[in-house]
Amino acid sequence: MDKNTWIGFLIIAAIIVGFSFLQRPSKEQLAERQRQYDSIALVRQAEHEAQLIADQLAAAEAAHEDSLRQVAQADILQQQIQAAYGNFAPAAQGEEETFVIENSKVRLHIARHGGRIEQAELLEYKAYGDSVNPLSLFRGNESDFSLTLVTANNRVLATRNLYFEPVASDNPLSLTMRLKTDIESAYLDFVYTLPKDDYMIDFSIRPHGMQQVLAQNINSVELLWYQLIPQQERGRKFEERYARIQYMLVGGDMETLSEQKADTQRENARIRWIGYKDQFFSTVMIADEAFTSSELESQPQGTYSGYIKEYRTKTSVAFDITGQKTTDFRFYFGPNHYNTLKAYDDGLDKEQRLHLKELVPLGWKIVAWINKILTIPMFDLFMSWGMHIGLVILLMTLVIKLIILPFVFASYKSSAKMRVLRPQIEAINAQYPPEKMQERQQATMALYSRAGVSPMSGCLPMLFQMPILIAMFWFFPTAIELRGKSFLWADDLSTYDAILSWGYNLPLIGDHLSLFCVLMTVTNFIYTFVTMQSQATDPNMKFMKWMMYLMPLMFFFIFNDYAAGLSYYYLLSLGFTILQTMIFRWAIDDQKLLAEMEANSKKNATKKKSGFMQRLEAMQREQQRLAREQAKAQQRRH
Repeated sequence: MDKNTWIGFLIIAAIIVGFSFLQRPSKEQLAERQRQYDSIALVRQAEHEAQLIADQLAAAEAAHEDSLRQVAQADILQQQIQAAYGNFAPAAQGEEETFVIENSKVRLHIARHGGRIEQAELLEYKAYGDSVNPLSLFRGNESDFSLTLVTANNRVLATRNLYFEPVASDNPLSLTMRLKTDIESAYLDFVYTLPKDDYMIDFSIRPHGMQQVLAQNINSVELLWYQLIPQQERGRKFEERYARIQYMLVGGDMETLSEQKADTQRENARIRWIGYKDQFFSTVMIADEAFTSSELESQPQGTYSGYIKEYRTKTSVAFDITGQKTTDFRFYFGPNHYNTLKAYDDGLDKEQRLHLKELVPLGWKIVAWINKILTIPMFDLFMSWGMHIGLVILLMTLVIKLIILPFVFASYKSSAKMRVLRPQIEAINAQYPPEKMQERQQATMALYSRAGVSPMSGCLPMLFQMPILIAMFWFFPTAIELRGKSFLWADDLSTYDAILSWGYNLPLIGDHLSLFCVLMTVTNFIYTFVTMQSQATDPNMKFMKWMMYLMPLMFFFIFNDYAAGLSYYYLLSLGFTILQTMIFRWAIDDQKLLAEMEANSKKNATKKKSGFMQRLEAMQREQQRLAREQAKAQQRRH
C-alpha cells in the first residue's frame, strides 16, 4: 500500500474512536440506566413470587380435592367391605405378616392372612443341594388351608381371605391366631401348639360366641386343603413313584390315589387322616373325630416345574358354633421314618391306632412282614452301634446271606446232583426217541426216584430266598436313613450315584451312568458265568443260556435310576454268592456225590414207592394210554 492509503486508514480509525468517545453515556445516564434494569428485575421477581404463590394455592386446592376424593373412596370401600363381609368386615383388611414358633424338630411360619401355616421347616433335614437352610415341606403360596363360613345373613366367606390377629401368650411353643368380628364377644381362634421334641402339632379350632354371626343351623364346616409338593431329591423318577395321597378310613382300611397319573377320589366313608406324601417326607392332617364327604385330587406336575405333585382336598369336619366343643386336629410334618411313625401307636387301643407307619411302603404283605421283623430291626441295631452306613449295609448283607445259606446250599447240591446224573439222562434220551416222550419222561422220573433226586428240590430253596431279596428291593429306596449319607464316590446313597451325566435322556438308560449299578452288572455277569459252569445245561437249550446272560444287562437298565444303596447291597450280595459257590464247588465232590446217589438208588430199589410217586406213575400211565388211543383214532380216520 502507498502512503495515501495508510493515511486514509488512520483517518477512519480516528473517526471511529472519536465517535465512540463522544457517544459514551455520562455518569448520570449510567445511573439512570442501572435504575431501570433494577426496576425490571424487581418486577420479574415479583411476578415469579406471585406465580409460586398461585401454584402453591392450586396444589393445596388439588390436594384438598384429592383428600376429599380419598375420603369418599374410603367411605365407599368401607361400605363395600361391610356389604361383602358383614360382621367380619374388621378382618377384611390387614398387613401381611408372619409369626414363628419352633421346637427342636419343626419350625412353623404362621401368616396373619388366613391364619394358616405358610411354611413348615424340618430343622434336622436339608433339601438336596442346599447344605445351609432347613428343608421346607412348603412355603408361601405352595400351600393353603381355609374354612368356609356361612354367616347369619347367608354370606359365604373363606378364612383364607381374612386377616387374623396374634394373641399374646406366655408359652413360646403355642400361638393363637384370632379372627375378630365387629362383635367383641364373637371371634374364632386357630390355636397351634408344638410339643418340645416331636413332629406332631396340635391344632384346635375354637369358636367363641359365633352363634351371633354365623348361620344357626351349622354343625359342620367345609375345609379346603391344598399343597404343592416341591422336588426335594436328585432322583425325580423315584419321588414321582412314591409321592401320592394316602388316607385311612375310620376302622383302619388304607386307601391311596394313583402315583402315576392324575386321580380324583370321592369318599363318602369317614376318614381318620389324610396324608400328602413325598418319597421321604409327609404332611398328614389327622382329625380327632373324622373327615366326612371328602373329595381328594392328585395332579402330577411338569418335569421342569420344580414340583412333583399338586394335592387338593375338600372335606367337612364337625363344628360347634357355640364353642362348647372345639374342633381338634393334629398335623404331622416330618420324615417317613418307620419307627418314628410306628411310635404314635404305642400304648393305644387297636381302634385308636393311626397306622401312620403305612406311609412307608415296604412291599407286599409277606415282604413287608420280613422288612418289619428282620430288615428294619437289624438295620437299626447296626446303626445304633455308630458304624458308617457302608459298613452297616455290608453287615446286613452278610447276616442275610448267612440266614439263607442253608437254602442256597440245598439249591446248589440239587444242581450238582442233576449235573452228575447228566450222562444217565442223556442215555435215556438216546434210548427213547422224541416220539416216545412219555416213556422218556417216565424213565427219567424213575432215575430221579432211585437216586433220591427231585427236580423241584433246586427250585424250592430259591423260592424261599425270593421274599428276602424282594424285601431288600423295597427297603433301600424308602429308607430315609440313607438320605444324604455318602459312601465312597456316592454322595447320597438314597439316589443314583452318577459318575457320568450328559444332560439329556437316552432311551432305557436316561441321562446318567451310575457306577454302583455298573459294578453290580459286571458282578452279575460273573455270577451268571460261575452258575452256568456249575449246572448241567441241555445243549438243545442254547437260547435259555443266552437269556441267562441277557438278564444282567436288563437289570442294568432297571437299576441305573435306583438308589445307590440298593445297587451296593446287590453288589455285595452277588459277591458273597460267588464266594459261596466257589466254596460249595470245592466242598462237594462229584464222584462222592455220584456214589452216594448210586447207594440211594440200590436202597430205593427195594423200598416201597411213596404214595406221591405211585400217583405220579399212575398219571403217566394214564397219559400214555390216552396218547395210544388218540394215535389209533387218527389211524382209523386216515
